Amino acid sequence: MAYCAPSSAGPFGIIVGGSGLVGGSIVYHFKKWGYDILAPNSKKMSLANPDDIASYFNKYRPDFIINTAIAAIDANPKLAFDVNYVGSINLAKVAMALKIPYIFFSSAAVLPPGLNLREEDHLPLSADITNYAKSKLMSEMTLRHLGENEGLDYTTIRLAIVYGKHDHKIQGFHRMLFAIADQSMPVLLTRPRVYHSYSNTRKIPHFVRHVLSNREEFSGQTFHFADPNPVELAQLILTIRSYLELKSPREVYLPLPMARFGATCIQHLIRFLAKIGIKTRMPPELMFLENFYQSQTLSCEKLQRSSFQDPFPEETVFTRLPDLIQYYLTRWEQLNLMTSKTQDFFDPQKLSEEFLRNPAQLLEAIHERKLSPFMEPRFNPSCGVRKSAATRSHHC
Repeated sequence: MAYCAPSSAGPFGIIVGGSGLVGGSIVYHFKKWGYDILAPNSKKMSLANPDDIASYFNKYRPDFIINTAIAAIDANPKLAFDVNYVGSINLAKVAMALKIPYIFFSSAAVLPPGLNLREEDHLPLSADITNYAKSKLMSEMTLRHLGENEGLDYTTIRLAIVYGKHDHKIQGFHRMLFAIADQSMPVLLTRPRVYHSYSNTRKIPHFVRHVLSNREEFSGQTFHFADPNPVELAQLILTIRSYLELKSPREVYLPLPMARFGATCIQHLIRFLAKIGIKTRMPPELMFLENFYQSQTLSCEKLQRSSFQDPFPEETVFTRLPDLIQYYLTRWEQLNLMTSKTQDFFDPQKLSEEFLRNPAQLLEAIHERKLSPFMEPRFNPSCGVRKSAATRSHHC
């Protein structure tokens, strides 16, 4: 395979899965820090298609590759195998050929239930685990094999339950937030004293950048990246309820057998609806229903012993809740995903209500400068050049 190097002043990297929650955060911050980043979508480079990978890397020769891409967690066996495993290892093969670092993002799904789980822990590789966990675990094992036997320079980063802005698929932690906000969780789908670990997307790019700058320390290693203090699931749900000033979910714990029975009933209903032409589906997270009733916390001791310094040590899922709630409720309301009960919740100036009920009065107030919903752009006249078809914009 022949490669061409682009002309770039700063470090040049390719981030696969850059449209997702984790990948998007890395792309945004790396560009902000002056990196030259490409983030091909699946139309430009599909991990399920080896020819796509070969063609793409024939065009570009990056200084590093970061892989945050996954198939849907409920994907069929072929897609999970092709994208999550074969595609990930094909990227590793490219990194080996180019002699560059490869950063691979894995998941706590490869871990069993338990407290203070270490990087060495994982589920047994068997047919019984989910396709998602199986493909991630196989990737971890093959990367370790390539590192030990063929000189691959890699780092595996295992994430816990991820939270942060810009998750446009409503999944994981944010699906739970949506269910509470939409009042579709009448009771607690867990039991007391179930603890989980959480990973903050604001911190992830800082760790990745540090890992890339300190290859001798981090090469060939797996690290858990999560907030150091686990969180009780019931406490988190009730805290969200309190912020939203809602009455549900009630502080009643639904037993696991009843939760399983309810999920089975919904599956039968979905099959029936499909027969009469109504297409719907179960939330894919329900494949992890057992996890809602079992603790799984990740040890961060190895991370804390490393040279990495947490840029926001005071931040937790609890401290970020107000900002996350405001961001997601605003977005979901704009997309008409929320019920009418929550439509007016996050609009401090009540401008949307005026827009809906009295647009003439709102417009008059704006023209008379009694209200100003607009931005006030400020530019430094000594900075920048005008963007044209032939030039890119430059900034101070």
